[in-house]
Amino acid sequence: QVHLVESGGGLVQAGGSLRLSCAASGSIFSVNDWGWYRQAPGKQRELIARIPSAYTTNYYADSVKGRFTISRDNAKNTVYLQMNSLKAEDTAVYYCNARSFRSDWIDYWGQGTQVTVSS
Repeated sequence: QVHLVESGGGLVQAGGSLRLSCAASGSIFSVNDWGWYRQAPGKQRELIARIPSAYTTNYYADSVKGRFTISRDNAKNTVYLQMNSLKAEDTAVYYCNARSFRSDWIDYWGQGTQVTVSS
């Protein structure tokens, strides 16, 4: 099992920045990659950034490319999402995700953190 706790959400004006954190505990060694998703009201949850455990490049959705950066601090078992140049359409609940592969993918989720961008 992997336990994830997000923090860092809040209210920010358009053009501002926030940094989300995802503290991980449990069987972290089993995780193959880490990601951030978001879900806006009335919309499906979408993948916006993913960082693999090794040897491949990070993924960003087109909607956040150039503005958001995903990173990891292995010593702190924490994954970050730096969000710059925020827009009203970035308003959503943001979820941290960890994936482990055995015979199939296993997803772990945090509780989510609200990000609200005022225009």
